[in-house]
Amino acid sequence: MSTKAALVLAAGKGTRMHSDRPKVLQTVLGEPMLAFVLAALEPEFGEDVFIVAGHRHELVEQAVPHGRFVLQQEQLGTGHALREAMPALRAAGAESVLVVNGDAPLVTAKVIKDFVAQAQKADLAFATINLDNPGAYGRVVRQDGHIAGIVEAKDYDEAKHGVSTGEVNAGLYLVRMDLAERLLPRVGNANRSGEYYITDLVALALEDGASVKGIVCGNDESLLGVNSPLELAGAERILQERINRALLESGVILHSPETVRISPFASIEPGAEITGPCEVTGRTCIGSGARIFANCVIRDARIDGGCEIRPFTHVEQAHVGRGALVGPYSRLRPGAHIDVDAHVGNFVELKKSHLGPGAKANHLSYLGDAEIGAGANIGAGTITCNYDGKNKFKTAIGAHAFIGSNTALVAPVSVGDNATIGAGSTITKDVPEGELAVARQKQRNLGKYLKK
Repeated sequence: MSTKAALVLAAGKGTRMHSDRPKVLQTVLGEPMLAFVLAALEPEFGEDVFIVAGHRHELVEQAVPHGRFVLQQEQLGTGHALREAMPALRAAGAESVLVVNGDAPLVTAKVIKDFVAQAQKADLAFATINLDNPGAYGRVVRQDGHIAGIVEAKDYDEAKHGVSTGEVNAGLYLVRMDLAERLLPRVGNANRSGEYYITDLVALALEDGASVKGIVCGNDESLLGVNSPLELAGAERILQERINRALLESGVILHSPETVRISPFASIEPGAEITGPCEVTGRTCIGSGARIFANCVIRDARIDGGCEIRPFTHVEQAHVGRGALVGPYSRLRPGAHIDVDAHVGNFVELKKSHLGPGAKANHLSYLGDAEIGAGANIGAGTITCNYDGKNKFKTAIGAHAFIGSNTALVAPVSVGDNATIGAGSTITKDVPEGELAVARQKQRNLGKYLKK
């Protein structure tokens, strides 16, 4: 255990978001805000990160399945949240704690590292930024240039505290545990919100003779929090521009980059080409030479180099091999694997299926729970009937098999290598290697039919 730990405040509802979802789970570029904060903390704190959850805490816990949580049953303010977390922090052996808001998706690992480095020698340190419009941020009060305290926006009175300079509290603190334990019982709630504020620790620490440091971070947008849909959109725009600029500088080709939305957790190699509008989210990996065309949505997928994802294709938790062609209007669901040089065409859906090297399914088919051999041809309208209402079953199609159009393969069933299925068949029994199977009633022409 390190001598320092991090505490993420993630208990609030966020009433200004007008959503019952916990505020930290509101998404930016397809990811919850909380994920950005945790990613920024990981290099400096590793596993020594605690999360205070409250409003709909079960949803927050589901979003971070391996997180270390502290439950704040009543959301009585940031000071109360820290007080609730103190037993867990002390049990973990922490001598100091970094406190950060969970609604700060623009924060970076560098910002965290730099702040901790500057804050080490103080008993209590906090970050400040300068804003032209301080809005709802707590105001930093200085006397003769020295920190005197932080006053929440609702309680700020220029007649009492002086004209605001635009310097505000950025919601990032590093405090010694023994000081926090000594001062937290003295934090009151005699304010307009009736809450216990962590910001009150600043004035209390000064009264106690502790060293307090306000670390000025200029107008660094990385420390801006999100409290409304307008601010959420602003943060997303900033992050989108930041990510896309870095990708362009690295050698990734982005057409209409203002319409390309890429998660910071995605990995895209130089030489990949993406045309907007397009979404690439989750931990997607895209190889060099891959081409992603307009109106595609890709999440948690692996797209190898040299393949094409054509317009209006959805790919989720799937793997597309080198040289494969997918789309337009295809859907690859979780577990789909499109092998090297295979083709998936328009209005074809795969789920938990492997399309072997060079195999083709070019039109209007559903392939679920299927293993399809190399060079096989899947005709238009083919369906693997993998679900009987209770259980899922597998279909196996051999190498270079030919499946005629409008075929239903009722699983569990297998079709051997080089076998052929006649168009319009419903196959319920295995077809041996190299054989022709036809399962349809013989056509009968019944003479002229005259309409009356």
